[in-house]
Amino acid sequence: MRARRLRASLKGWGGVAAMAVVCALVAVFALCVPLSGTRTVEGQYVAQSARVKAEKAEEDCEAPEKQTLSPSSADGDTIQAIKNRTGDKRKLIVGVDQNSYRWGYRNPNSGKTAELEGFDIDLVHRIAGDILGDPRAVQFKAIPTNQRIPAIQDGRVDMIVRTMTINCERIQDVAFSAPYFKTGQQVLAPKSSPIKGYDETLAGKRICTATGSTAYSTLEADQKAGELPATTDISKTVPNQLDCLVRLQLGEVDAVVTDGALAASQAAQDPTVQLKGDAFTAEYYGVAMKKDADDLVRRVNQILVDYREDTANGWQASYDKWLSATLGKDSEKSAPPAPQYLRTT
Repeated sequence: MRARRLRASLKGWGGVAAMAVVCALVAVFALCVPLSGTRTVEGQYVAQSARVKAEKAEEDCEAPEKQTLSPSSADGDTIQAIKNRTGDKRKLIVGVDQNSYRWGYRNPNSGKTAELEGFDIDLVHRIAGDILGDPRAVQFKAIPTNQRIPAIQDGRVDMIVRTMTINCERIQDVAFSAPYFKTGQQVLAPKSSPIKGYDETLAGKRICTATGSTAYSTLEADQKAGELPATTDISKTVPNQLDCLVRLQLGEVDAVVTDGALAASQAAQDPTVQLKGDAFTAEYYGVAMKKDADDLVRRVNQILVDYREDTANGWQASYDKWLSATLGKDSEKSAPPAPQYLRTT
């Protein structure tokens, strides 16, 4: 997967009175650039040195799906805090999608409660059952695509299980488990569209992606590199991926770019659209958690090992139930690779 470059532009020079005085006295703007960062009028720091370090770390990142911790069943501070919740609050708090067909969605045919179902939801129940002894001990929170990382960092959720791609930029902000699914970016468009795939047929077309998604960052990087036509409009972004399908149906965009696994589910919902061309990236979904939640990361990795080995009620059974109808009965191309771990201690 291509590495993405972070923007290094500085913002908001108007909130530091002392700096303004110095700038006026010396009348040389270049001298006003601080080495570590500036404060904007909203009181936010733009740390230039931190940005440079983040960019360097991302450039050095070659296999983000391998930068996770070795499995362990031990309880640490993070897991103990989850177990110490009392009463109705003794639940695993998980950010999920509720609009991704066959991944995380509310089935209107499941009764009055319209419970969440899907491949990601099965995994959540497995994790909750291992940690809390009850697979139903889960508090689900619907988190938009662009709020996944903030929800983890703010402590609104213990983890995100929401078709979230492991990539080099994100591992600077959150910790990931080992991969639990393999996919790649693909183009979804009406069957009648002249678009053939991720190629020159996208010239002059309006492409919808979710804000903060891997799809958008890939399009942005490829357009800057000249690998995507300059006339392709990639400005049509939405908070949630399913919104792209709606915009496509309304004729507001010409195509959608998203993970092939999600695109296949969307095509199953609307017979007038189809996948165009092959996947043009190789990506992996992981469970996202806080950077310092080492014990939880290790525990989830152990759960994933057991989940893959459980042929009766594990990964394969969940794939057969939810995804075989849209991705095919052969799960090998979607199966996660043999896990590799960054650290063993």
